[in-house]
Amino acid sequence: MSSTDPNEPATGPIQISEPLSRAIGERYLTYALSTIMHRALPDARDGLKPVHRRILYAMRELRLSSSGGFRKSAKISGDVMGNYHPHGDAAIYDAMARLAQDFNVRYPLVDGQGNFGNIDGDNPAASRYTEARLTAAAEALMEGLAENAVDFRANYDGTLEEPVVLPAAFPNLLANGASGIAVGMATNIPPHNIHELVDACLVMIKDRNVTDEALLAHVPGPDFPTGGVIVEPRETILEAYRTGRGSFRTRARWQVEDLGRGTWQIVVTEIPYQVQKSKLIERLAEVIQTKKVPLLADVRDESADDIRIVLEPRSKNVDADMLMGMLFRNSDLETRFSLNMNVLIDGRTPKVCSLKEVLRAFLDHRREVLIRRSRHRVEKIDHRLEVLQGFITAFLNLDRVIDIIRYDADPKAALMAEDWARKQARATSEKDYVSPLSLSRAADGLTEVQAEAILNMRLRSLRRLEEIELLRERDDLMRERAGLDALLASEALQWKQISGELKDIQKQFGKSAPGGARRSAFADAAEVEDVPLEAMIEREPITVICSRMGWIRAMKGHQPLDAEVKFKDGDEGRFIFHAETTDKILLAGSNGRFYTLLGANLPGGRGMGEPVRLMVDLPNEAEIIDLIVYRPGAKYIVASSTGEGFVVLADEVVAQTRAGKQVMNLGEDARAIVCKPVAGDHVAVVSKNRKLLVFPLEELPEMSRGKGVRLQKYNLARGRQGVLELDGGLSDLTTFDMAKGLSWAMSNGNTRTEPMADWVAKRAGVGKAPPHGFPRDNRFT
Repeated sequence: MSSTDPNEPATGPIQISEPLSRAIGERYLTYALSTIMHRALPDARDGLKPVHRRILYAMRELRLSSSGGFRKSAKISGDVMGNYHPHGDAAIYDAMARLAQDFNVRYPLVDGQGNFGNIDGDNPAASRYTEARLTAAAEALMEGLAENAVDFRANYDGTLEEPVVLPAAFPNLLANGASGIAVGMATNIPPHNIHELVDACLVMIKDRNVTDEALLAHVPGPDFPTGGVIVEPRETILEAYRTGRGSFRTRARWQVEDLGRGTWQIVVTEIPYQVQKSKLIERLAEVIQTKKVPLLADVRDESADDIRIVLEPRSKNVDADMLMGMLFRNSDLETRFSLNMNVLIDGRTPKVCSLKEVLRAFLDHRREVLIRRSRHRVEKIDHRLEVLQGFITAFLNLDRVIDIIRYDADPKAALMAEDWARKQARATSEKDYVSPLSLSRAADGLTEVQAEAILNMRLRSLRRLEEIELLRERDDLMRERAGLDALLASEALQWKQISGELKDIQKQFGKSAPGGARRSAFADAAEVEDVPLEAMIEREPITVICSRMGWIRAMKGHQPLDAEVKFKDGDEGRFIFHAETTDKILLAGSNGRFYTLLGANLPGGRGMGEPVRLMVDLPNEAEIIDLIVYRPGAKYIVASSTGEGFVVLADEVVAQTRAGKQVMNLGEDARAIVCKPVAGDHVAVVSKNRKLLVFPLEELPEMSRGKGVRLQKYNLARGRQGVLELDGGLSDLTTFDMAKGLSWAMSNGNTRTEPMADWVAKRAGVGKAPPHGFPRDNRFT
């Protein structure tokens, strides 16, 4: 029974009302910040995202050192997921696999054993089949974790701790690059060469206000794992590094291989970064099939452990630079890598940084790591010195210490309570050996740490040589502590120490180390002049045949136009004309678009050909109005079924893509029905209701695109369904010379010519009945 007392607190669910915009805004902002800080953007200090940092730390906890054994990847991803990263194991394994791919990462952080994918784009094997361990580069990133070099935080369930950032002995953000997409922002950073990055860091240490131009002298550009040639101008690279945004144009590395007897082939040995080799081969094969680069005859993939893509020219007379220039424009043999250095500059704030800012963030982090490690070492030294002082006291008063341990009920408390200052080692004359420790002053008392250390001392440590070792160790530690005090007190000494550490990294991973030399070269982009496609095609005569259903083919040579040609069942011929392989053939569609076909690309005459709709994007509902051989400077008259039209230049209708070019704008129920070359000074128009009108050609405007002007007037009439329709509509159109008269073909095969002065009127008139003998189908041809 529920209480009715208004003073009693409610026991049911609490409902809170708030505006939808505020509720969504707060929750979306929380999600956006989580994505930015904990998923997509790397930290400028160690160059890692949380998932990568957790993978490396978990592998360190599993003791998978670079010189140790391998462990199953499933074990690693399971530990990462269970201890630090509560997300899908597939995502964790994919992230770990990428750190092991030497074609994706310049300095791999994971040493993989098994199938970890390849440059063809194949995925890694399942995690149960592969094994992994850390690399030396990954260990360098984590050096100092046990020395309080960085802060730790609780993991997702509070049972363990994980590092907030890694100490990072080298600028991993730039060395290995990063990419990611957050909410409203993204990052994309290319890999660089460690040797060059260290040189830049050393320059920045000497001169804090170093210019971007000076840094570019040491870091000329990215160093991609797959090599290639960077052809971006130096000025553009400088601007990209200064602003943090830009792009790098990269080309494949190639060479001409002599095959003897004047023949040769091109061999590609390096491809642009993040280009899948299999997709590249497919694209090159498509370029050959579509004949976009007629100079290329064949492509073969002869790659094994290295890249070897063979490109065969169509002729030994082909210019290799021209061929590669065309392939650069038409394939992924040339790509652009976008630079967007959007990073978490302090672990919390996203910022688009310049090269100088990123290096400064790394150096400041290294100084903080050095200070923290030095302080940690000082604490360790102080603790050891305290223990050593206890040992010294024990050696000075060894007999009394033995008595206490042997007979006292609480030896620890007795050792701490004893007044050792009054106890002096006696009978030096009784010993042949005078200990150096006898010259040391006995301590006034023992601390708990010292007493515990004495009680834990082994009997073998009581030998005479151990006394000498204790003194030597104490002196060494005192000297080391003095050096650390000086280091912590002097910023100059700190930067000197950092410089030394960076030089050690340079020796370990620099250009003299295996795989440390620069892989990407620099060159000026040798631009190849645009060569007309026709100039690269051997000029041969062909006969173009297109059926009513749109199947097109090209027979070699100029065949008789009245020769018998076979078509598919239910199909028949519609267009047949002579052309050449270098000709462009214009296809006019009833949708008002013009498409361009190249004679050399038409299927051969054997068989029935291919549907033209596979070559251009002509809709199924659209019909082919006409096929015309393109001639520069020619003019065509185009008209729609509703009687509008205009004159257009042939150069204005040539299309560059499969989608064609829209030339005539059509109304809702209109369609293009006429496209004919202009040949004469007058236009003759005949309608479906058999009205013929002639007017001067000069009354038609010349346009590049549009609806046109009215050619002939048609009245509205009520149709069978009671809907108003055009009484007629355009049937056909032609142009002719008034002085020669208008000619048309008769049913008996003869040609009839009539003067048309009586049918001349202004454009957009109705017209009148055609001359006696005009074809009954209202067509001029």
